[in-house]
Amino acid sequence: MSDFSVLILDKKPGETSFKSLNEVKRCHKGSKVGHTGTLDKFATGIMVVLTGEATKLNPLFSGMDKKYKATIKFGTQTDTLDPEGEIIYQAEKPTLEELNKSIKKYIGDIKQVPPEYSAIHVNGKRAYERIRSGEEVVMAERDVTIYNSSLISFDGEVAVLDTHVSKGTYIRSLARDIAISASSRGYLTALDRYEVGPYSRADITGPTNTLENTHELIKRVCKEELILDKNYKKKAINGFLDKKGIIFSSSNEDTYYRILIDDLLFGVALKEGSRYSIIALTERGNT
Repeated sequence: MSDFSVLILDKKPGETSFKSLNEVKRCHKGSKVGHTGTLDKFATGIMVVLTGEATKLNPLFSGMDKKYKATIKFGTQTDTLDPEGEIIYQAEKPTLEELNKSIKKYIGDIKQVPPEYSAIHVNGKRAYERIRSGEEVVMAERDVTIYNSSLISFDGEVAVLDTHVSKGTYIRSLARDIAISASSRGYLTALDRYEVGPYSRADITGPTNTLENTHELIKRVCKEELILDKNYKKKAINGFLDKKGIIFSSSNEDTYYRILIDDLLFGVALKEGSRYSIIALTERGNT
């Protein structure tokens, strides 16, 4: 059995996404470990982490939408758009009417300019590295979707926003733009990602997980399945998925399929046309 797991972690504030994987790496020593969506150092919340062979399933998880609770302080803006930066602008605070109007403006398909202090590559180098070395960086706008945003509270200076967004959305940028549109300035003082796709804190696993629970987590993003005759297991382990060995397929669509043998997760395959390609297996090597 090779290392193959999907983990749901709850990142703490004050540590980078990379550092938050340290315990996972200790528990999965010698295996590749990766997460499917970075959280800023000051932020908290859900991270989907893949280990071993399961890291090859990143495309199944990287495009998921996300839900956040964002705390925005109005009247000032920092260069990083978060509490770790230096104040660069000051402005009047918005009225409740201005704020509500601005929030509604940023719902739907929008163009968004990512923060200059971000890990986006600009001509082969991360944007924040260029900024810190004194370079000027022009960030290209991108298409993102804000499915919904609602104001939870506002005391005249600090607002708490609940928002549901697409992949690639920067909540720091959303806070900046909402503030400017409301004739103010603002930055995030706290950010909590409480859902990623179908996952929430109810699914927290810690640094290890069973194959059975990993299977349950994968089911949510990979609905289709192939049932493989166990007599064809050896061929599959060595990279060949013989169509003759497929007992059942839940669909004929070109998409990802969970491979099952004797009701146990054996791997994931991708169907393109008439061909199935093995993406990842829970077992590798000769038997």
